[in-house]
Amino acid sequence: MITFIQDYIPSKIKSITKLGGYDNANYLIKTTETKYVLKTYPYTEDTLDLITAENHVLIHLQNFKNIETPIPIKFNNGETILALSLNNNKTLFRLLSFIQGDFLAEVSHDKDLMTSYGTTIGLLNLYLKDFKNYYYKSRNWEWNIENLNLNKKYLVNINDPENRRIAEYFFNQFDEIVLPKKEELRKAIIHNDINEWNILVKNNKISGLIDFGDLAYSFQINELAIAIIYATYNKEDYLTDALIITKSYHEKHPLLEIEIDVLYYIIAARLVISVCNSAHARNVNPKNTHTLISEEKAWKMLHYLIATNPIFITNAFKESLGFEIKKPLEAEKIKEKRHEHLAKILSISYNNPIYVERAAFQYMYDAYGNTFLDAYNNIPHVGHSHPKVVKAGQIQISKLNTNTRYLYDILNTYAEKLLSKFPATLNKVFFVNSGSEANDLAIRMAKKHTSNSNVMVIEHGYHGHTQIGIDISDYKFSNPKGQGQKEYIIKTEIPDTYRGRYTQNDGTAGKLYAENTINDIKASTNKIAAFIAEPIVGCAGQIPLAKGYLKPVYEAIRAQGGICISDEVQTGFGRLGEHFWGFEAQGVIPDMVVIGKPIGNGHPMAAVICTEEIASSFNTGVEFFTSFGGNPVSCAIGLAVLEVIEEENLQENAKKVGDYYKERFVNLKEKYPCIGDIRGSGLFLGFDIVKDDTKEPDTKLAQYIKNQLREKNILISTDGPVDNVLKTKPPIIFTKKDVDIVVKNTDTILENYYKNP
Repeated sequence: MITFIQDYIPSKIKSITKLGGYDNANYLIKTTETKYVLKTYPYTEDTLDLITAENHVLIHLQNFKNIETPIPIKFNNGETILALSLNNNKTLFRLLSFIQGDFLAEVSHDKDLMTSYGTTIGLLNLYLKDFKNYYYKSRNWEWNIENLNLNKKYLVNINDPENRRIAEYFFNQFDEIVLPKKEELRKAIIHNDINEWNILVKNNKISGLIDFGDLAYSFQINELAIAIIYATYNKEDYLTDALIITKSYHEKHPLLEIEIDVLYYIIAARLVISVCNSAHARNVNPKNTHTLISEEKAWKMLHYLIATNPIFITNAFKESLGFEIKKPLEAEKIKEKRHEHLAKILSISYNNPIYVERAAFQYMYDAYGNTFLDAYNNIPHVGHSHPKVVKAGQIQISKLNTNTRYLYDILNTYAEKLLSKFPATLNKVFFVNSGSEANDLAIRMAKKHTSNSNVMVIEHGYHGHTQIGIDISDYKFSNPKGQGQKEYIIKTEIPDTYRGRYTQNDGTAGKLYAENTINDIKASTNKIAAFIAEPIVGCAGQIPLAKGYLKPVYEAIRAQGGICISDEVQTGFGRLGEHFWGFEAQGVIPDMVVIGKPIGNGHPMAAVICTEEIASSFNTGVEFFTSFGGNPVSCAIGLAVLEVIEEENLQENAKKVGDYYKERFVNLKEKYPCIGDIRGSGLFLGFDIVKDDTKEPDTKLAQYIKNQLREKNILISTDGPVDNVLKTKPPIIFTKKDVDIVVKNTDTILENYYKNP
């Protein structure tokens, strides 16, 4: 290389050392007089235009006296760019001045340095704000944050499902929050890659800036976002230095409030670009480690952002800059407003209600900037606002939404996919809008098919809020305020192996409970149309049916002409870990399955799945039609939920994390005698809170734990006949790290409780 390039260099070359580079080769040249940086590029017309434009900016920056920037050096022929043949390949060459200094990555950071950093960037953006270059204005480039969506094609290269969904979520947030404001955001030419290896330091002040290859015409706020990332992403505390940088930037180049409003999302967008390109680079060329240098730190920062309420970060920036922070109404005022229009019979969780603003995956964000870990809500099955589910609904609703009186492909596609999750005999599906409606329909169909009238239910069971739903829900009709048990309802004892009559859960108790239920069947004066049961009885306090219970009961129900219904509204879709459907744990196949809640990840939909014979019986009646059941949007969303469960291996995650969850609570039980039974499966768990070393329920303590966890921004709830069972049914993306947070805080609460009872 020395021999090749010497004729073009102004002074004698002593050495050439190859430097790192993202997509071009760079060299440090030492001559008898000075040092240069030689940059080489495979020749293309576009690259020639690019580096010509870059030189234009660098020449303009020579009047920016606050820091040093590279100077384009003329070769011996008077040109600043050469096109030569190198190893039979046409190659472009540039020569730049070498700037001395320590890299920001190599020095310790204090407040003074971070202040200098923010000040320098503010002054740089102020200096460049009116500079014009039409190449950059017309360039459509994926590293320009404004063009974030050009990077979506790289999502497939992110192998980890948790990381991939976070990246995809921030794509959606950018489209929702940032792009509608693009005309109001100030634009100019920016450096676009102010990172710890491009900033030089002398005497604890910023002294130089190099590598202008990523110049872009874009939102000026992007410059600050990028600078914040690379100055903080290797620190435990991101925000402290971010606030220093932002304040000093603002003092030199005042920010607009709208720019602060989008800063959180701009930071996330740049991180997403970085991790997407790292994943793509690994896929294309695993040996190019330059692209992977910052990947781990970028992912760590993205995980921090998703776990941090955007309002909290935005308000922190605004407060540090003196912007007015608009305070939302107090939760109590919101509650009062709600009661002006809605009946008080609609319950509200927690003594201190949560005024929620938005949610993402296992996190819920309130209006005041707090983040809550959601270990409670089982309806957002694959996570709040899962981007694939959101996108499916958005695309379909913009295309078609109608009803099942018309033909459309998505109905057949979804029905086929859903039924593939069931045994072959369960091959017909009826789509409705809620679990309550599905159970109502299931009982109607059972009576039509069997011509019988009675329905057998399990003690403490809950199946919905329609009239039929209440009729078949002991949880409702046996409540002191309830309607009482209807004549056509036969209630049988819950096969509870903790507080029940039989506790040997090796099949012995299940057999004895089944015998009692069979006696109830025989005692019925009218034949039973249907027996309906949840595999884990939620309102009983997350009570799993005793092992071996269902098989003999199903046989007895069928023998007298009835059908068997499994209510999987809460237990289905892989939540139990070991099994996709709860009935599988009992080794039975029901005649009908009712599903809801998680089926649409929060979108109102449900279904009844049944045999060909039951569907045929129903065909002879009055036409069945529901205005919204099976509509295209619901089908698209339901299909997306199934695909996410498969693509992200979420059933396996539910088992792995659920087993760990139980194990951690077993350890707590050894420490605290108030923890009685620990039961459930996968991420459908109940922890029975009792008076010390007894089975006597301790409702007061259970409520105390629940509300104390809420004060620590962790959401669980309570259930059971006396509300003493802590129930936790989080989105099945829940992680072991999330479990540790719940358990650690529960440990702290109980430790304090026993110290100060």
